[in-house]
Amino acid sequence: MEDVSPMRFDYHALPSRVLFGAGRRRETPEVARQLGCTRPLIVSTPEQKDLAGAIASLFTGSPAQIFPEAAMHTPWDVTARALSLTQASAVDSLIAVGGGSAIGLAKALALRTGLPQIALPTTYAGSEVTPIIGETQDGEKRTRRTLDVLPEAVIYDVELTLTLPARLSATSGLNAMAHAVEALYSVDANPVTSIMAEQGIAALAAALPEILADPASRDARSRAQYGAWLCGTCLGSVGMALHHKVCHVLGGTFDLPHADTHAIMLAHVVAYQAGAAPHAMRRIARALGADDAWTGLHALAARLQVPQSLAEIGMPHEGIGRAAELVLQETYANPRTPDYESITLMLERAWHGAAPQPDSP
Repeated sequence: MEDVSPMRFDYHALPSRVLFGAGRRRETPEVARQLGCTRPLIVSTPEQKDLAGAIASLFTGSPAQIFPEAAMHTPWDVTARALSLTQASAVDSLIAVGGGSAIGLAKALALRTGLPQIALPTTYAGSEVTPIIGETQDGEKRTRRTLDVLPEAVIYDVELTLTLPARLSATSGLNAMAHAVEALYSVDANPVTSIMAEQGIAALAAALPEILADPASRDARSRAQYGAWLCGTCLGSVGMALHHKVCHVLGGTFDLPHADTHAIMLAHVVAYQAGAAPHAMRRIARALGADDAWTGLHALAARLQVPQSLAEIGMPHEGIGRAAELVLQETYANPRTPDYESITLMLERAWHGAAPQPDSP
């Protein structure tokens, strides 16, 4: 084990059930029944309302309710409306159908009601297998880690991902990859999650270009879903670091699209960490088949035709200083201690869409 010397680590497996395979969404009522539940509230975004309705139709014994108003970054006003419906109804469980927005809302409801959750992911975000919730209120996004928000069951049905546009598949996949990248240099890194992280990065790096070329490929999408599960499981098992802090600040403060922000920032933050986490850099590069971790990630993002700059997705240039200040507040454990000057420089590069560049920590 090249990255663990001396051999001393903690590993905590998370208590959740995973069902993986095409068509397994049809098992949702049985999975709910095994949890002692028959009357779910199904949450989705407005765009996924029809899919939520299809899942609701599987519950033939008793009616399932639908709340199709989930929104990016889990804003409190949406949660409050869903909470009112939950408290006024006789629902006994929560089912999230969709990506991070729907899953985040279900987590927010579970946190406040104690209801069990089932997640049916339609993207590669990975939050369905983490005990982490991020919520936005008054323009600030805050995260916390608690097993109270971990879904009891996750159903990975590749058929639910077939309509995910190729561009969103790419940004969602890079978002998932960021979880594994950070797991490799996390303060909680251990041999188990490091193996999963490297395999997850490799699976996504191979599958995402194939999805871009052929969005209907079930094989490629299944491998991407597998990689996303591995990457999300890594995030659920170890602590977050600078990349997630930066993306939470940018998304929550400037309302930037979540997956796009991760896709743009990933190579830049990896370059920022390069000198302080050489073992992680080697494993990332090996998973990508690249000479360097940051150049490999940058090349992959370009190949996937995702946005290349923060300016492109609506980040105001005058907000860079404010973002750097917020990144330095309540910082996450990180291999390199961040400072205002270096964070500002990194954000400037990302805003302009310049190539990522390591500097001395």
